[in-house]
Amino acid sequence: MPRFVEIKKTKRFIGGCGRKMDSIITLVKTNNHVLSLTALIMSVITLFILMLNFWRTGRLIKRYQKLMQGVEGRNLEQMLNAHMESVNRFFAKTEEVESEYKAIRKMAENSIQNVGVVRFNAFDDTGSDLSFAVALLDYYGDGAVISSIYGRSESRTYAKPVNRGESVYHLSAEEEEAIRKALRRTVIN
Repeated sequence: MPRFVEIKKTKRFIGGCGRKMDSIITLVKTNNHVLSLTALIMSVITLFILMLNFWRTGRLIKRYQKLMQGVEGRNLEQMLNAHMESVNRFFAKTEEVESEYKAIRKMAENSIQNVGVVRFNAFDDTGSDLSFAVALLDYYGDGAVISSIYGRSESRTYAKPVNRGESVYHLSAEEEEAIRKALRRTVIN
């Protein structure tokens, strides 16, 4: 048969704790409406914070889904590495295009791009300005001036080199005018 052990309670333990507990219960009973109102306000604040966190979480999920669009199961590191490889290929292609651009520009500077034409009547007995002078110059004013003198019985053609808009050979007034017309279209460095 089991024995029950009697626990002795001391008066000091019961009396000291009981008075405090009674005062707390009395305080709760007298201020019941204040405590209820405080609990209600705390619940509303907690509910507001909860709703705010739901809203923020929803925004974060949308941003994450937008970030991960098109990933198709790959992780973010793989996606960033693929993007960086694409960027590096773009920069390499850009350097290649820039190099080709410089070569084409150099070629264009040395190509004929400025033309000046002057038609004139070399002799009084011929009409219709059948004689001409044509200046064919590159970006720097280098090239040639070609002249054709038309007469009734014969026609003569002359070519003279031009360097920076000038020739070492004697130029006629018409040839100089053709060079001036061509140089108006470019700036000589």
